[in-house]
Amino acid sequence: MSVAGPAVEAALRRIAEADGTTNAFTAVWAERARSDAESVDEALRRGEERPLAGVTFAAKALFDVEGEVTRAGSRVWDDRPPAERDATAVARLRAAGAVLLGATNMDEFASGFTTENARHGPTRNPHDPSRIAGGSSGGSAAAVAAGMVPVALASDTNGSIRVPSALCGVWGLKPTYGRLSRAGCALFAESFDHVGPIAATLDDLVAAYDAMQGHDPRDPAQAPRPVEPLTGAGGRPRVAVAEGPHFDLCDEEGLSLAAEAGALLGAGAPIRLPEAGAGWSAAVAITLIEGASAHVDDLRRHAEAFDPMTRDRFLAGLMVPAEAYLVAQRARRAWRDRCLDAMEASGAEVIVTPATPFAASPIGTDRVEVAGRIVDPRAALGHFTQPFSAIGLPALAVPIATRTGLPRAVQLVAAPWREDDLAAAARILEGAGFARAHIRSSP
Repeated sequence: MSVAGPAVEAALRRIAEADGTTNAFTAVWAERARSDAESVDEALRRGEERPLAGVTFAAKALFDVEGEVTRAGSRVWDDRPPAERDATAVARLRAAGAVLLGATNMDEFASGFTTENARHGPTRNPHDPSRIAGGSSGGSAAAVAAGMVPVALASDTNGSIRVPSALCGVWGLKPTYGRLSRAGCALFAESFDHVGPIAATLDDLVAAYDAMQGHDPRDPAQAPRPVEPLTGAGGRPRVAVAEGPHFDLCDEEGLSLAAEAGALLGAGAPIRLPEAGAGWSAAVAITLIEGASAHVDDLRRHAEAFDPMTRDRFLAGLMVPAEAYLVAQRARRAWRDRCLDAMEASGAEVIVTPATPFAASPIGTDRVEVAGRIVDPRAALGHFTQPFSAIGLPALAVPIATRTGLPRAVQLVAAPWREDDLAAAARILEGAGFARAHIRSSP
């Protein structure tokens, strides 16, 4: 039986065809992949179970891979030694039979929403190479959307899974904070960071997520939760579309798609979340400070090696007074309480929002007009994702089967540990023909 070998060869051919334009990969490990594929096929011949046999995947360049240097998209870490072991998420996918093909492009140290990397160049949207793929996991989303791999590993601090998934037209899941192990993953902001899958189909997303579950003592932030598979998740969760001043910063298409998704899901009265703006502000402040604090030593030793934009961001974070950090943490806790109270009071188990305020912007632009305002996409793309990252709620970017134009998505948000409600709602949207990934079959 040979399953993994042919899948790897097909994926390598597709990367050779498409990545010259897309620039999704920073490294392709072809011989490692061929060796791993042979091991998987040999296990199948012995009758061993490998539920992800034949699935190829890529990993954002901040996941450790044994024998490779983890650079997190930066020159700063060029002199680091190779990783001694795989990140837990990588190891668990490989143990299930998936074969790793390479590392994907990202914003330096995951600080950004556009994947315009100063070292590797920008990752280009497979549906329009003049436009961004989103970030900071843009390489992972673009690799899936370009048909190079069906699954990619990514991380999400403020929307870094959901934003590029939305702009590239693929599925992206940010689980509950503490659900999946982050061991072996270079963190941006410790109290925010999540890992999760990006995938071409909902089935692939669910299978990858299920393979990564399970407690890992290497990540002290991971909660001791039981494995709760999404495979077979059913039912019809109660749904509400979010409203409030924060959700007005969106183009008409984004608002219309969220309303349509709500209608298909049988949404009741809208759920008012007037404190979402405070949650967004808290997320911006806390991640700025935590991200900067993680790189103090590198800034002292070789600040010149940073992308100037990243360096300036981190230096600004180091200048924020401690009092501001405490104020932001109080605002974060208050927003979490009010959001969960609003869900309980309304009976909503899933909240629907637009995933991004607008579609993919041109590479290099710092000005986009939306809802009568001029905004910088590098700041505005996380407008709807950041409030929910701040409070660790599980959230899913659902690609929409738009007939014209660039890909769009809606965001589904659930209560802590209720990824099953997200999967159930997504199945309904998929079954209605409303949700569908946009995968390019040619460069």
